Amino acid sequence: MSMNVELVPANCCVPLDAPQVSESEVTATADLFKALADPHRVKIVNLLANAAEPVCVCEITPHLGLAQATTSFHLKKLASSGLLRREQRGTWAYYSIDKEAMDRLRTVVDY
Repeated sequence: MSMNVELVPANCCVPLDAPQVSESEVTATADLFKALADPHRVKIVNLLANAAEPVCVCEITPHLGLAQATTSFHLKKLASSGLLRREQRGTWAYYSIDKEAMDRLRTVVDY
């Protein structure tokens, strides 16, 4: 016995509905994620994100358990990527989060 069954293609996937990101934005954002690819740098970003004002490198170092030179290396990587702003005050450098860079990171996961 034969049945007349009409096969209808199934909608198995939800269409992508994310905002389009330009190639230059993708590259810049990937660089931000690369800069965060170290646990010490993630900790630095967390410390600075929760600070009310720019923080001196001398205040960050004890939280990491690293030498000041190593802390400065990580801070330089983060600043070079654009995640941090650096302000020189005499012999000390003060760091803060770059809000625009954090907004770029948010656009990747914002839904």
